[in-house]
Amino acid sequence: MITVTRKDDKEANENIIRRFNRRVLQSGVLANAKSKQRFEKPISKPERRRKAIIRERRNKEKILAIRMGK
Repeated sequence: MITVTRKDDKEANENIIRRFNRRVLQSGVLANAKSKQRFEKPISKPERRRKAIIRERRNKEKILAIRMGK
């Protein structure tokens, strides 16, 4: 948990927000939450290979189409 307290009674709200934002970034809480938000289930090795072969084939077809003027 991140806590930010006023240094004195005259401290501006913008300064408190700025210090809070800096502490959040330094603690890594935000980066950790974002990484968990984008979690993908790991796929098996054969499935990765199949997808890589398909991707490679599509790229070759695209390059060939460009060279042929389509």
